[in-house]
Amino acid sequence: MPSTDPQPAFVLIRPQMGENIGAAARGMWNFGLDRMRIIDPRDGWPNQKAVAMASGAGRLLDDAQIFDDTAAAVADCDYVYATTARPRGLTKLVLSPEAAMQDARARIASGQKVAVMFGPERAGMENDDIARANAIISVPVNPDFPSLNLAQCVLLTGYEWRREAVPAAAARVDAVGDWAEQIEIEKLGDHFEERLEIAGFFFPEHKAENMKMNLRNMWSRMPLTRADVQMLHGTMRQMVRWKERG
Repeated sequence: MPSTDPQPAFVLIRPQMGENIGAAARGMWNFGLDRMRIIDPRDGWPNQKAVAMASGAGRLLDDAQIFDDTAAAVADCDYVYATTARPRGLTKLVLSPEAAMQDARARIASGQKVAVMFGPERAGMENDDIARANAIISVPVNPDFPSLNLAQCVLLTGYEWRREAVPAAAARVDAVGDWAEQIEIEKLGDHFEERLEIAGFFFPEHKAENMKMNLRNMWSRMPLTRADVQMLHGTMRQMVRWKERG
């Protein structure tokens, strides 16, 4: 059974290869989408090559709805998007994938049923298919090579859908172990200053205070774990022992 999460249906129009259907299923499920509709698959249905390629997303194929034509596949929808590289002479609203999925999410939230159509691999959607869409999704691809694989297009659109639902995560560093406390970093700075003072590092004398401040500033910028601090203490101790042995 498909999930109860509000989402658009992804409609594959006359897909030619089972492998591409399976890859599209994987792309959909990567981003939590599981409403697949398939129109007149060339190699029939069910398709073992699609199942093999779908891997862990096989349940999307089990629940996929099969239709004979585009009109039947989108008959229950209030708003339909067509993914195509060009409008082909038809006057249509053209949206980027990002803008389209923002629009789709708003429509679904208001109670509308939404579908996104993807054309067959070889030649894309025909005008009869595009004419049934309310808007076009156009990907800003290289104009010298505008063709997208079916699964790539599904994946890209699914990503934009998911991105609207999940806020972008702030950059972070995952620590292995606990982060060092300020007092530990302060003591590390003291240790370095002490050893560098003995080594005659702070020279000439009139620059010593500024050099020490720069060192403290360096420690404060570094996201150090307790293990990092212990290792740096150990490094300094070992260097001193090496010098004493020499």
